[in-house]
Amino acid sequence: MTAHESAVPRQGSATASDQRSDALLEVRDLRTVFRTGKETIHAVDGISFDVHAGETVGLVGESGSGKSVTARSILGLIDRPGAIEGGEIRFNGVDLVEAGWDGHRGDIAIVFQDPLNSINPVYTVGNQIREALRIHRGLTGEAARSKAIELLEDVGIPDAPRRLGEYPHQFSGGMQQRAIIAIALACDPDLLVCDEPTTALDVTIQAQILELLDDLQEREDLAILFITHDMGVIEETADRVNVIYAGEIVERAPTAELFERPEHPYTRALLKSVPGRSDADDTLPTIDGEVPTPTKPADSCRFAPRCPAATEACTTTHPEPMPIRGSTDHTAACLIHDSSHPEVTQEVSLSNEEQKASASSTAGQTDASSRKATKPAGTEPNADSSAEMPDESPTGAGETFISVEDLQTYYESDSPLDRLPPVKAVDGVSFDIRRGEILGLVGESGCGKTTLGRTLAGLEAATSGSVMANGRDVTDLSGSDLREWQREVGVVFQDPEESLNDRMTVGQIIKEPLEAHDWGTPDERDERVFKLLDRVGLLEEHFYRYPHQFSGGQRQRIGIARALALEPEFLVLDEPVSALDVSVQARVINLLEELRETLDITLLFIAHDLSVVRKITDRVAVMYLGNILEIGPTEEVFNSPANPYTLSLLSAIPGSSTPAPDDLDRVTLRGSPPNPRYPPDGCPFATRCPVRIRPPEWDSLSPDAWEALGTFQEVLRQRERADSSLVRAAKRRLGLIDDKQGPQSVAADVFADIELPPAATEIVDKATERAESSPSAAVELLAAEFGSVCETDAVESYPIGENGRESRCHRHLAEHTDADTELR
Repeated sequence: MTAHESAVPRQGSATASDQRSDALLEVRDLRTVFRTGKETIHAVDGISFDVHAGETVGLVGESGSGKSVTARSILGLIDRPGAIEGGEIRFNGVDLVEAGWDGHRGDIAIVFQDPLNSINPVYTVGNQIREALRIHRGLTGEAARSKAIELLEDVGIPDAPRRLGEYPHQFSGGMQQRAIIAIALACDPDLLVCDEPTTALDVTIQAQILELLDDLQEREDLAILFITHDMGVIEETADRVNVIYAGEIVERAPTAELFERPEHPYTRALLKSVPGRSDADDTLPTIDGEVPTPTKPADSCRFAPRCPAATEACTTTHPEPMPIRGSTDHTAACLIHDSSHPEVTQEVSLSNEEQKASASSTAGQTDASSRKATKPAGTEPNADSSAEMPDESPTGAGETFISVEDLQTYYESDSPLDRLPPVKAVDGVSFDIRRGEILGLVGESGCGKTTLGRTLAGLEAATSGSVMANGRDVTDLSGSDLREWQREVGVVFQDPEESLNDRMTVGQIIKEPLEAHDWGTPDERDERVFKLLDRVGLLEEHFYRYPHQFSGGQRQRIGIARALALEPEFLVLDEPVSALDVSVQARVINLLEELRETLDITLLFIAHDLSVVRKITDRVAVMYLGNILEIGPTEEVFNSPANPYTLSLLSAIPGSSTPAPDDLDRVTLRGSPPNPRYPPDGCPFATRCPVRIRPPEWDSLSPDAWEALGTFQEVLRQRERADSSLVRAAKRRLGLIDDKQGPQSVAADVFADIELPPAATEIVDKATERAESSPSAAVELLAAEFGSVCETDAVESYPIGENGRESRCHRHLAEHTDADTELR
């Protein structure tokens, strides 16, 4: 062994930073295996890392790399046929592998990926928090209830006493994840393991959760192990990063250094696959192949079959972590950095420098921590926000293919016991889709994106309005006419695991629409399926396999092939890449761009990942609460957002590869969108808008005061709506609902740390008094005194520039162009 090698820690050793004496968690040479009847899977194969008090350590990699198995190993949650075969997990100096976890169950807590699957739907949120308090802290009765309320308030859930008695389905996605965090905090942990805690969330809710975790860490001195495949999230949250591949840590480094100068080919490949880290016109770089399932201890580089820099030595020699630039704080397990293999170093040196230069140049494009405040563009009608834009029209811009006019899709309540208005999923939208273009549709979950897409495809009945396509109004079609339109439309659904029938072969799945529409003979159908498999990059032998035998990216390709079976003119893609790793996502994006180039097809691309939308679309429509607030050419909208909601969405994207303008400051939207049964009378975004037009007499109120006033009004609205429910009224009479906190207590909690001027305090006191008998009367008083034109007056769409761009915002009205639009 050379001197260079001897200075390097092995997989089972700690780096310099890991050897600090204050490590809360020390993982050493951890090995977790799963023994099946046929083979032994080495899911975690000799990894080592530390987590110190008060810091966040990231663990990143593709699905199947061993991230979640590592998390479950640390918590002692490995069930048979799995077992921890070797290594140490030392927590506060105690080896849990040897001593057991029973004495430390409350010291380490976990937040899982999907809140819907990790919280019990048949118990109230309060019951589940109290259960954790009883088991781990011995609290019962009123003490447990008081602590549960405190925990909900700590994670930012307003009106906590009332929300304790609600069930998980009554919480939004972001509120569900906050409740999960509250349950985890009930144990009073020292270490919080976050296993993909934001993957299923919108970018705005993700920003709220990341801010919450940061606040909790600072307040409680929490150590956090943050597991994700989102490179932007890890760049913004972690102090140090471990990159894991096929059960081994291949690179570790301080976060900034890793993103500026990645040294392992796998890390570089992951970063280059992220939309936004390469030129928008370029094909996204991809990583060929899939993460292997390790069925024996490593005796060579597991990344070698997918590595463009691999040599014969990589297939026979297992690389050990090597220090980078003499520092053991940054190591990479690759023969590139091993001086005993000069042939590898020499062969890949040029590629290495090119990739480092590319990563370095893109990493510095946007500094997420130093964004400046900005304003919505074009605060007057016809503002030319495209002065610096190229004159050429978006790709595919041509004749109108679909024209949507004042489309509404409402859902009526099924319960005769609840006097509820309809859910206004799509509430009067108008726009065109041009033949041959890709139109992006973005917005938070629940804004109506999927319902709009399904309505255009003829899968949902419209309440009113029109959808004109090829001279027909899709909303009026029925019977054979509707069937003919559905033949011209293909739909790719969000989750390939849920949208493919596991009991059907791939051939049967793709052939199903052909059979349903009586297309061709049986032999012609089979031939068509084989051609489709080839078109989406799959093999003929895949015809006979079942969905569970494929990776997530391959399953999504199967879904795309099925959607293309009848040669549709129009393709609706509903979040087609949101459930995929960044490397697999890049392959699907490239496939969609190729299909658009080779087929005469029009696409509606629904997503909440704005980096992907910028990469693939010609124009983008921004949707909120059933309304389209902004629409226009993609580059114009991203470079100069005209609507405050668009601006807020862009600012919430984490990491240096964000598609947001360089001078855009972070705007964290508070709360959730209003209930679509009760949208605001004016602008749909008014209740959360950071530049809402406020009464001049109250202009001196602080942003925190305005936020508290909004929260108080929303709590009172929710109580009024709950009181109108006959079911809830019956439960209250039977003592099944615990509403112990009155309006006075709610006001005291909401305004606890808020300084209001005497005049404002007097109005709040009057509203609180009225709320005792009538919450709606209190809301009316607050709205009359503190209300905005944005909340009361309907807003129209205003043209921005000359490229068909429009935005709905009162700030575009002439009388408000001189108003203060600084984000606050």
